[in-house]
Amino acid sequence: MSQTLQLFSADAFAAPETQEQRLSLANDADPRDADLSGITVIELNFPKFSDGRAFSQAFLLRRRLGFTGQIRASGDVLIDQLVQMQRSGFTQAVLRADQNLAHGQALLAHYPTFYQGDAVHTAPHFATA
Repeated sequence: MSQTLQLFSADAFAAPETQEQRLSLANDADPRDADLSGITVIELNFPKFSDGRAFSQAFLLRRRLGFTGQIRASGDVLIDQLVQMQRSGFTQAVLRADQNLAHGQALLAHYPTFYQGDAVHTAPHFATA
């Protein structure tokens, strides 16, 4: 089972880490060009709901670059995106202010496991060790 995505509301969110620990990437930036030294949180932006480039960035950070810190989604984040965010390697999502946190948590609980592997747990569900 994947780790649970932490959900926050945009109107009540304050980043707990320092600015030096956080790297904010525009959705058109290549994560492979970023210096990740000392970075514990990478914030990926969704400028609009229909722009999914941050999913690819998260996957790249987890699978190719081996980043183990927090990956936070920000911007136009809707509960419809949460399951895919979790499977792509995100660990936190700052939901748009009009989104309901309880509905987002219920959605994530509705899909506790998947048959295929994902960005973090690459082995398929049937291949238990």
